[in-house]
Amino acid sequence: HTKMATAPLGFNIDAPRWDQSTFVGRLKHFLNITDPRTVLVPEEELDRAKALVESCRAGLVPPGSSQEQLLYAKKLYDSAFHPDSGEKMNLIGRMSFQVPGGMAITGCMLQFYRTVPAVVFWQWVNQSFNAIVNYTNRNAASPISLRQIGVAYVTATGAALATAVGLNLYTKRAPPLLARWVPFAAVAAANCVNIPMMRQQEIINGITVTDEDNNELGRSRRAAVKGIAQVVVSRITMAAPGMIILPIIMERLEKLAFMQRIRVLHGPLQVLLCGGFLLFMVPAACALFPQRCSLSLADLELELRDSIVAKHGDKVPYVYFNKGL
Repeated sequence: HTKMATAPLGFNIDAPRWDQSTFVGRLKHFLNITDPRTVLVPEEELDRAKALVESCRAGLVPPGSSQEQLLYAKKLYDSAFHPDSGEKMNLIGRMSFQVPGGMAITGCMLQFYRTVPAVVFWQWVNQSFNAIVNYTNRNAASPISLRQIGVAYVTATGAALATAVGLNLYTKRAPPLLARWVPFAAVAAANCVNIPMMRQQEIINGITVTDEDNNELGRSRRAAVKGIAQVVVSRITMAAPGMIILPIIMERLEKLAFMQRIRVLHGPLQVLLCGGFLLFMVPAACALFPQRCSLSLADLELELRDSIVAKHGDKVPYVYFNKGL
C-alpha cells in the first residue's frame, strides 16, 4: 500500500534517511549516492529529479508522488548535483563515477607497472582523473582560480611520478611483490599533495564554521586542515585494499599454469577485481568520517575562540563545518 501513498505531510527531503552519526548509517548513505548505476541515468531524468527535489523543498509535492519516487529523485540529485551550489557536476567528477573510472585506471596501474613509460602514463592518467574529482567535490564556498588548479595538478602529478619512478628503479632488486605495491605508494603520496593543493583556498582563508543550528561563527583555518586531512585519509583508504591485496592475489594466480596460458586476460581480470573492491570501498571510505565535521572550541585559533566566547559564553563547545569529499 505504500506505493500509492503520497508523501506524508512534514516529509523533509533533506533529512538524512540513516543516522549520520554512526559509521553504518553513513555507509548506507554513501552506498546510495555512489551507486554506479546512476551514471547511466539520462540528463533529462536528472533535471526532472532536481526539479522534484526543489519543489519538495518549497513544500510543493506534486500530487500522487510516492515517498519512493521522492527518495529516488533525491538519490539522483545527490549523486549528480553539488551540495553547496546545486550545479550539475561533470560526469567524471561524480562520486558515482568513482567505481567505473577508478576500476579502469587502477586496474591498468596495477597491470602495467613494469616499465617506466607505462608507469608515467598511468600515474598521469590517474592524477588527471583525481584533479577532476577533487575540483568537482570541493567546498564550493571557497572559489579556486584556474592558475591554482594548474599548479595543484602539476605538483600532484609530479609527486606521483617521482614516487612511482623512484620506487620503480629501487624495486628492481627487491622481491617481485614489492614492485607491485609501487602504484599504491605513488597514489598515496600524490593524494597527500593533490587534495591540499586543490583546496588550498580553504587552508589559506579558512572555511566557515557554524554552531549546531548552522549559525555562522566565523572562518577557521584549523577546521579546513582537519577536514582536508580526513579527506586525504579517506581517499588513501579507498585505494588501499584493492592496491595492496590485489597484487598478492595476482602474484599467486599468475604462477598457475592455466593463467600462464591466458595472459591476454590478466589486464581485464585486474580491472574487474578492482571494481569489486571499489564497489564497497568508495562508500566505506566516504563514510569513515562524518560529512559534517566538528572541532572542539579548544582546538580553534585563539582569535576565533575568543570572539565566540565573547558572543556566546560557554554555549558553543563545538563548531561544525562541511569537510567536502
